Amino acid sequence: MASTTAQRRSAPRRRASHALASSGIRWDRLGRVALLALLGVILLLYISPAKHWVEQSRTASAQSEELRGLEAENAKLKQRAAQLRNPDTLEQEARKLGMVRNGERAYVIENPPK
Repeated sequence: MASTTAQRRSAPRRRASHALASSGIRWDRLGRVALLALLGVILLLYISPAKHWVEQSRTASAQSEELRGLEAENAKLKQRAAQLRNPDTLEQEARKLGMVRNGERAYVIENPPK
């Protein structure tokens, strides 16, 4: 009697598994494929923001490097402006350009000996 009860219980299981096998659709595999497709779509959605982030990172590093160069040039120019406020430096620069003071006599030496 116990064996007939066990046979009755397994009979619906056999029919259900037979129905799944005959339908041809493997729902477990279909679920996996759907999850993989969803993961692929999510990854595709992250490509553009990641690309923009990399470009912005490169741009920021290039601009910070340019800023350091401009700050160094600015410091040199400020130092030069401070030097030119000194009257002696200003006179020296004017003489390099060939200028003379009022009342001084200018001399030009052509073809100086070497």
